[in-house]
Amino acid sequence: MAKLSGIERRKARVRRAIKARANGRPRLSVFRSEKNIYAQIIDDANGVTLASASSLEKDLKIKNGANQAAASEVGKALAARATKAGVSDVVFDRGAYLFHGRVKALADAAREGGLSF
Repeated sequence: MAKLSGIERRKARVRRAIKARANGRPRLSVFRSEKNIYAQIIDDANGVTLASASSLEKDLKIKNGANQAAASEVGKALAARATKAGVSDVVFDRGAYLFHGRVKALADAAREGGLSF
């Protein structure tokens, strides 16, 4: 068995804490790369994605996907799609990322859009 890196350990620790307090709520998972940001709402009980959004989508008209403004737009779009899918209460999965910058901007925009976590 290979030894886990620090990032993998942190990601596993966050996921373990989320599963302990989820109480059946879907998970809002965030992934950020150097150039873009992605978010999806996942129902872990059934293993399906309920809603998703990314800075690569043409209808969001984002020029630079690697800034807080783009993350905010993705959060608003995700919240709108989630409410359309009937999801209002989620648990936030930041992965191995710290809760600041683009991740925080996405979370704040999703909260403004109607998601509660």
